[in-house]
Amino acid sequence: MTDKYIFGAIAGDIIGSAYEFYNIKSLDFELFTNDTFFTDDSVMTIATMYVLLNSVDYAKTYHSIGRRFPHRGYGGCFKKWLLSDDPKPYNSYGNGSAMRVSPIGWYCNKINDVLVEAKKSAEVTHNHPEGIKGAQSAALAVFLARTGKSKKEIKKGIEERFDYDLSRTIDKIRPVYEFEESCQGTVPEAIIAFLESTDYENAVRLAVSIGGDSDTLAAITGSIAEAFYKEIPEDITDFVRVILGPDLMKDVVMPFSEKYGY
Repeated sequence: MTDKYIFGAIAGDIIGSAYEFYNIKSLDFELFTNDTFFTDDSVMTIATMYVLLNSVDYAKTYHSIGRRFPHRGYGGCFKKWLLSDDPKPYNSYGNGSAMRVSPIGWYCNKINDVLVEAKKSAEVTHNHPEGIKGAQSAALAVFLARTGKSKKEIKKGIEERFDYDLSRTIDKIRPVYEFEESCQGTVPEAIIAFLESTDYENAVRLAVSIGGDSDTLAAITGSIAEAFYKEIPEDITDFVRVILGPDLMKDVVMPFSEKYGY
């Protein structure tokens, strides 16, 4: 049994949750506050784990698990999708496709498989080309980090395949960045936060410090940072386990981590 769980995206989401609507443009903030909770980012990341563990349908699983956790900060269009009895893709390029995709970077063992699976996970809701691109780039970054690629190689691989500009710096982005829910306005910034980081906690702090949709930025950044550094501080993982509760841990996160983790 592993004592390391795939918490990168979930921990990032939880840490960022308190600052989504109360942005803090600084690295100096409390990781956990009275307003800390797990949001839709964690719910859908766990749903992706469930799909991969059980070889079931993305749309049906996102729909059923999302309905189990109805008040977790879903976007308006996704909320309508959850309420529909016959949900269909709605051409979204929102960052929801990228926030939930990280388990695919652990599950797949070839680049092409990552891209195919990430597209499948995205297009049940986010079938706009930018929604698919955001999911594919986030999943590929996790895969490249997990498989030992350097930051230089990860940056080059994402830039060449997806044409994102990763040459900017967080110090340049932070002063002008505003709330942004699109993949194209979230995923590159999240990857840059990882590229500048020194460890997992620093990566998440950089992501939150950008402002904007802080839980999603930190979820994406955190997922890549975990895959690269292979370590999350114990005080963070202990808190995540408490916040998630025993059922989500036992039924999904633990078995997925034991089968596909580090």
